[in-house]
Amino acid sequence: MALLGPILHRELVTLPRRGRHYVLRFVYLAGMWVLAVTAWQASRGWGYTVSAKELADFGAFLFQLLAWLQLSLVIFFAALTAAAAVAMEKDRRTLVLLLCTDLSDAEIVLGKLFGSLAQIGLLLVSALPIQAMLLLLGGVSLTQIVLVFVVLCASGLAAGALGNLIAFWREKTFQTLALTVLCLVLYFLAVEALGLLAYLPFLGRAGTTGLSTLQASLQPFRALAKILTPYTGFGWAATPVLQFTLAMLTWVALLSTIAVWKLRVWNPSGEPIQQREAPEEEEAVPQDVATPLGPVREVWSNPVLWRELCTRSYGRRPILIKLAYLLVVSFIAFAAWQSLPTAGPHAADRLLPALGIVPVLVLSLLLINAQGVTAITYERDLNSLDLLLVTDLTPKEFIFGKLLGVLYNTKEIILPPFLFALAYTWAGYIGWEVLSYTIVAVAVLVLFASMLGLHVGLHNVSTKAAIAYSLGTIFFLFVGTLVCIYLLLVAGRIEAQFTSFLLFLALGIGGMWFVLGGRKPSAALFLSSWLCPLGLFYAVVNVLVDNPYTGASGDPLLSFLVVVGGFGFTLAAMLVPLLSEFDVALWYHTPAEE
Repeated sequence: MALLGPILHRELVTLPRRGRHYVLRFVYLAGMWVLAVTAWQASRGWGYTVSAKELADFGAFLFQLLAWLQLSLVIFFAALTAAAAVAMEKDRRTLVLLLCTDLSDAEIVLGKLFGSLAQIGLLLVSALPIQAMLLLLGGVSLTQIVLVFVVLCASGLAAGALGNLIAFWREKTFQTLALTVLCLVLYFLAVEALGLLAYLPFLGRAGTTGLSTLQASLQPFRALAKILTPYTGFGWAATPVLQFTLAMLTWVALLSTIAVWKLRVWNPSGEPIQQREAPEEEEAVPQDVATPLGPVREVWSNPVLWRELCTRSYGRRPILIKLAYLLVVSFIAFAAWQSLPTAGPHAADRLLPALGIVPVLVLSLLLINAQGVTAITYERDLNSLDLLLVTDLTPKEFIFGKLLGVLYNTKEIILPPFLFALAYTWAGYIGWEVLSYTIVAVAVLVLFASMLGLHVGLHNVSTKAAIAYSLGTIFFLFVGTLVCIYLLLVAGRIEAQFTSFLLFLALGIGGMWFVLGGRKPSAALFLSSWLCPLGLFYAVVNVLVDNPYTGASGDPLLSFLVVVGGFGFTLAAMLVPLLSEFDVALWYHTPAEE
C-alpha cells in the first residue's frame, strides 16, 4: 500500500460510500441470476425430473457461459475505466496538481491504475459465491473456479494497464478511449495472426505445438478455454494459467514502467507556456517594425460547428486513431475474405455476411459514441460549457453543431460498414433489397450512437459516469442481444425460455430507462427504453426464425421497419427536448458523493 500511495487509499475509502456502488453490484449479481435462470430454461426447461448427469452438464454449461461473459466485460470495462480515470484528471487540469505534490511517479501511475480497477475487483469477488454454488450441481471443480478467477484478474489488470498508459500519453479524452479500444482489438488480432506462422514449411509438429502454447499464454480467451476444456494431459492442470498469468503480469510491468518513465515527459501537455518576466534592470528594446499578423480565419455563423470542423478541438493527431481503425478493418476484411466459400455465393450460409459487417459496425458505433460523449464532457471539464450556455447561441446551433461535428470527425469510421455491405452485394452474398435496408438501418444506428453520446453527456455531471453509461449502453445492446440469441440457438425454440427472456429483457429495458431518462424522464424516453432492446432482439430473431442453418428466415422488411422505427423514434425523443431548451446538468447539480 505504501508503494501505491494515497490515491488508491482514497479510492478504497470513498468507494463504499457511493450509492451507485451498491446499485451496480446488485445489478451485476441480478443479471447473473437471470442469466442462470434463462440458461436453465434454454437447455433443460421446467416441469420434469432431471438426473444427476443432467445437473452436472448444466452446471458445466452455466459455468462456461458466465466465464465467457465475465471475461468480455472485464476486458472492455477495465481498459475504459482506467483510461477514463486519467483522462478526467487531464480534462479538469487536476493531473498538473498531482505532479506538483511530493507523490512519486510510481505512486501516481500505479495509484490511478489500481484505484480505477477497485470497483471491478469488488464485482469479481462478489460473483465468487454464485460460481461456488455451481459446485452443488456438479460438472465444475474448485480448481476451475480458482483458475478462472485468476484469469479474470490478470486480464483486467493487463487491460487496465494498457488504458492507463494510453491515457497518460494522449491529451484528449476521445483519443484515449478510441486508441484504447483499437489497441485491444489489434492485440487480439495480432495474437490470432500468429497462427498463420504454422503454415511455414520449416515449422514441424513441435513448432506448431509451441505456437499454440504461445497464443494461449497471450490471449485471455484461449487461456480460459484451456480451463473450461477437460484436461487430459499428464502435466499440471494449472500450467497454462500460470504461463498466461506471468505473461499478463509482464505486460503490466512493462506498460506501467513506460508510463512511469514518460509521465513528466508527456504531462503536462497542451498547457499554455507563459513567458517569464524580464528583470527590472533590463530595459525593453523598442520595436521599430510591427510584427506581422498571422492569417485571419473567418468564423462561420455557427461558431460551434466551425470549431468542431476547422480547429484541433480533439487533439493534434487524430490521424493516428483513423490509421489504427483502418488497420483493424483491414484485418477483419481479410478474415471475412478467407471465410468465403470457394464454390461461390450459392454454397455460402446466409448468415455469412454478418461475420464481416457486425464486428465492424459494433466497433464503429463504439467509437462514434465515444466521440459524441467526449464532445460534451470535455467542454464541461474545462468549464466552457457554462460559458456557451450564457451566449446568444440557440439550442439548434449548439446541438446540430456538435452533432455534425461528431459525424464529420468520424467520417472515416462511419464509411467501412457501408463499404462492407456494398462488397457483399457486389460479390452476390446480399441482394439489392437487403442492401437498401442495411444502408438505411446502419445510417440510423450511426445517428443514434452520436445522439446518445450527446444526450448522456449533457445530462450527467460526472465524466466517468457519462462515459460508462454511454459506451455501456452500446456495448450491452449488442452483447445482451447476442447472449439471448445464443441461448435461443441452444434451445432451438423461444417458447421454452419465454419467461426468463422477459426477465432478461426487463434488465435491458430498465438499464435503457436509467440511461435515457436520467434526471428528467419523459413519456417518449420511457417508450424508447422499450423499443430499442425489444426491437433489436426481434430484428435478429426474425432473421433466425425456423432453422438458422437453412435458407428459411423471416421477411427482412419487418426487421428493417422495427430497427429503423425503434431507434429513429429514440433519436427523435432525445433530439427534440434538446432543441427546445438548454436543459443541461451543470456543476451545481453535482451530488455530494461526486
